[in-house]
Amino acid sequence: MHEGRLYRSARPDDASDQDRRRLVEEYGIKSIIDLRTKYLISFPSQAVRTSSNRLRARSEHIKQAKKRDADMRSSAAIPQSNNATAEALKIPGIRYHEVNLNGGAFERALLWQLSWSSLSRLLGLMALGRRTEAISILGREVMQPRGLVGLGKDSIDHCWAELNAIFRIVADSSQYPIVVHCTQGKDRTGLVVMLLLLMLDIPFDAIAYDYVASEAELLSEKEARMQEIVEIGLTEEFAWTPPDFVMKVTQHINTQYGGLLSYFQRIGIGNKTQEKIDSILIL
Repeated sequence: MHEGRLYRSARPDDASDQDRRRLVEEYGIKSIIDLRTKYLISFPSQAVRTSSNRLRARSEHIKQAKKRDADMRSSAAIPQSNNATAEALKIPGIRYHEVNLNGGAFERALLWQLSWSSLSRLLGLMALGRRTEAISILGREVMQPRGLVGLGKDSIDHCWAELNAIFRIVADSSQYPIVVHCTQGKDRTGLVVMLLLLMLDIPFDAIAYDYVASEAELLSEKEARMQEIVEIGLTEEFAWTPPDFVMKVTQHINTQYGGLLSYFQRIGIGNKTQEKIDSILIL
């Protein structure tokens, strides 16, 4: 593969001003694909969405931007901006593509796995503004039993429109160099990069190695990540990278869709798009 064209990352919101400048000046990044969920739960019916707009979960990256803004305010050495939160979200000179990988279809698929009593309790907690408790119901009763591998398979089955949008961006040579990121850079981002490397016929062992490489890089953040993970009803498993993730998700694609090429055709990524990506990234 060509080096310096495609990068994957955890959220860049907490990056220092120096590192933010490096992305543009040293690495020449032109585009960022942000895969994070804007609202941790989108209610399953329009009526509920309409009546509960003010109670929707805040964006993950807004939360991180506010943290960075607070850090900036605490340092007299850093000049203050009139719009520090907006600055924290967007790095000047970079084109942003916000594609909520685990969007509406994925969220609905998880919600409908709840029992009626649990779904009612979740919606009631959201209506009372007790967002974290509501999300923890989904975490304990659906996400935890599914595990990271199961959720990866769910993404394959329900995130067709989002994956289509991502691969069309990646097929545009004017977007490069590109950074793809989510929160930790290992699950949503890992899945997207895994599919891309499979498309490019990269050796399977190299793809599996690339996926698990995130684990060592995230050790320094483990304590903070565990606090976030436990709050939404999940366990330590969700802080790590399952070594069999790539193998089992690939097996799922082969079993359910007859292979990767057939899967890409099903989600609307045809041969021309694949050829464009290949011409950009392969030597």
